[in-house]
Amino acid sequence: MNLHESEKLAGMLEALGVIETNEQSEADIILINTCTIRKNADNRAIGNLGYIKTIKEKNPKLIVCVFGCMTQAGDSAKELSKKFPFINIIFGTHNLYKFTDYLSSALEDKRIIEIFDNSGDKAKEVIEGLPTKRVTGVNAWVNIMYGCDNYCTYCIVPFVRGKERSREPELIIDEVKKLLVMGYKEITLLGQNVNSYNAIDKEEKKVNFANLLETLAVLPHKFRLRFMTSHPKDLSDEVISVIAKHDNIPEFFHLPVQSGSSRVLELMNRKYTKEHYLATIEKIKKAIPSAGFSSDVMVGFPCETEEDFLDTLDLIEKVKFHNLFMFVFSPRDGTKASEMDGQIEKNVSQDRFNRLEALQKKIALELAKENIGKTYEVLVDEYDEIKSRLRGKTASGKIIWIPLKPENEDKKLQKSDLEKHLGEFIKVKVTSTRNTNLYGEII
Repeated sequence: MNLHESEKLAGMLEALGVIETNEQSEADIILINTCTIRKNADNRAIGNLGYIKTIKEKNPKLIVCVFGCMTQAGDSAKELSKKFPFINIIFGTHNLYKFTDYLSSALEDKRIIEIFDNSGDKAKEVIEGLPTKRVTGVNAWVNIMYGCDNYCTYCIVPFVRGKERSREPELIIDEVKKLLVMGYKEITLLGQNVNSYNAIDKEEKKVNFANLLETLAVLPHKFRLRFMTSHPKDLSDEVISVIAKHDNIPEFFHLPVQSGSSRVLELMNRKYTKEHYLATIEKIKKAIPSAGFSSDVMVGFPCETEEDFLDTLDLIEKVKFHNLFMFVFSPRDGTKASEMDGQIEKNVSQDRFNRLEALQKKIALELAKENIGKTYEVLVDEYDEIKSRLRGKTASGKIIWIPLKPENEDKKLQKSDLEKHLGEFIKVKVTSTRNTNLYGEII
């Protein structure tokens, strides 16, 4: 979501005739797009501002802009303004469309601090038609909805992103059609919870996420249709059926479980149990035997006991995730979890994290070895100049590296042979693994 919003800001700047530079010291405008999901994200933004201060001292005309989730959280905008008086523009998650107006005011030496009121009627609006400078290679991001209504007790997102609001299906379909004509081979639908997509089309018919997937999947052109993020409580049988039906919707599910303990899940306000989650996984495996899974898992949530943590390890063993994004609980001001009793000591959380990490590494190594000798269709999305290799992704989300063949002495010819595959679908046979990484050769 943040990457795509940066693309929109870049598009707005490009429309004004501004060109991009890779050197901050040469910039006339610097924008920091902030995240606030964890404390270290805040710290990173503040660290960047400390560095930018030295650039501003050398170039007083430099316009510094800070926007995004961090600025929308609590009193962060006021605190940033006070601590870093050299910032010219501070704005929140809903104000992106007004950026060019803010920039015009800043050029007249006015300071802009404007954070959106998520509780007002305007919070329900979806602003369309913003220019976009896409910089993501073979993949194009497409928002289908914004906001979140779940209010998990550890999460700040509903407070900074506002309530759920879905885009009109016709606008989404039209955007995807144009992207396919432009040559994009992968479309990723974005939303805080895509399963909650709910709109009315021009014929006054209800359109849910399964309906939208079905419509997009049958569009002409060879492409893959991905989506993120998917809430386990809302993943319907209808969505699973649509994915099973269409080869161009990857058989890969990112389903953030957060904890394997039903007691902790209730404290998190996740609205499902361990049993429900495992039943959903089994339902997917039955419909799509080759499905792959990834998830988010948090350890050290307030009141988490050793028994709760063992429930999490048990769930990890049962599902066998291909990828797992693991975190130690980070209290965020403004959330219920930050004020809960039973905060876990740092050394206990770290020990649990280490044990979780060790288990996932063991599972990932086992899963990686199972791929040796298998052939996959991959979409090539990157050429690594330093290591002279291509990167391709399978439909189930596996990454396969395709290196230069050592026996081929004509490296330039081989490099050109590899580079021509960028953005293409090719067949690759997995020949070896290193740790959890897969390596293969083009067939």
